[in-house]
Amino acid sequence: MSATIYSNSSFTDSPYGLKLQQTISATGTSSVTIPTGINRVYAIVIGGGGAGSTQTTGGGGGGGAGGYSAGWTYKSNTVTVGVGGTGSSSAVAGANGESSIYGMVMAGGGNGGGTTIITRGGGAGGATTATSVTSTVSYTGAPAASSATIGYASGGGLTTTAGDGVSTGGGLGISTATGTQTGLAGGRGLITGGGGAAGTAGTGTGGAGGTGDFFAGGTGSTGTGTGFGGGGGGAGFTSAGANASANNGGNGGSGGGGGGGASTGGTAGSGGNGVVLLYY
Repeated sequence: MSATIYSNSSFTDSPYGLKLQQTISATGTSSVTIPTGINRVYAIVIGGGGAGSTQTTGGGGGGGAGGYSAGWTYKSNTVTVGVGGTGSSSAVAGANGESSIYGMVMAGGGNGGGTTIITRGGGAGGATTATSVTSTVSYTGAPAASSATIGYASGGGLTTTAGDGVSTGGGLGISTATGTQTGLAGGRGLITGGGGAAGTAGTGTGGAGGTGDFFAGGTGSTGTGTGFGGGGGGAGFTSAGANASANNGGNGGSGGGGGGGASTGGTAGSGGNGVVLLYY
């Protein structure tokens, strides 16, 4: 007989002896009320996911996942929740997700997917927002990860698959516009990057969004001709990634999922917004 910690009530992500009191998903900076007598709060903080990208011809890369941070902090009466990057139909690099912060706990946003000749996937956010295919140092001090490298916050796909980790990179898009082509999936982890797109006159299949610990990534679309091949959105901390539609990328799941890449002038998926969870 096998068992899984995810269906066993003896195991929980909640800090021992504490209860989840507030889940803050409204983006931007807002006020928070902590009861009198509570001086320290345990916070889980997740940054916004990066948007996918698109190309004039071919497939764009998937966006990287938002960063994940957790720990004790002094109580604060303000919180900032980062917005996920907004997907575009223009052949430019995908927009980065924004950072989230509560007290002394901060998580960066995921990097947007690449475009033009470089169809890289975006790196995952760490303690600050990722740059290019490279992630950033995490709140635990785990080092930055380069392209396709496993890490706490992992690197995006550049010539091979995206890295796995806690927050993961986006999948590589395929620039070749003829023949049968398949975009690469986002990395596997807790919060995941979007899949890369494949835009081709032949049969194109977009990469799936990364599979998360709690939620699934979105599926890529498949079909013959340039109107297909969008990449799926990556799984977020609080919801699944969205499926791609035709040549459009799927949106990242809420809680930092990366957006899927789009193919041949489609609209790339937006990154999922961040979230802050407070325990006391």
